[in-house]
Amino acid sequence: MIGKTKDTLKEFMGFLREYNVMALAIAFIMGAAAVTLVKSLVDNLIMPIIGFLVPNGAWREFILPIGPVLLKLGAFFGDLLNFIIIAFVVYMIAKFVMKEEKVTKK
Repeated sequence: MIGKTKDTLKEFMGFLREYNVMALAIAFIMGAAAVTLVKSLVDNLIMPIIGFLVPNGAWREFILPIGPVLLKLGAFFGDLLNFIIIAFVVYMIAKFVMKEEKVTKK
């Protein structure tokens, strides 16, 4: 039983090394921190400038009423800008990391 447990543990450690699970975990944590940073950038630096275009500067509360439907465009555009910035940063990181590897379409 102890031998089988050691084998299983050895296989598990091999799995962690082979699939770079620790690197993925670190990348996930750094990505979560980057999301917070980008959200702060958008909310506190970019959108206040854009807020001048919205009455009262309350861009997050900007709502477009269409009959009985209320479209919360301010919140949507803030989240859209967050996504675009994060997607661009991920693209640039991937381009830098994989500069020697060509990605081909299948």
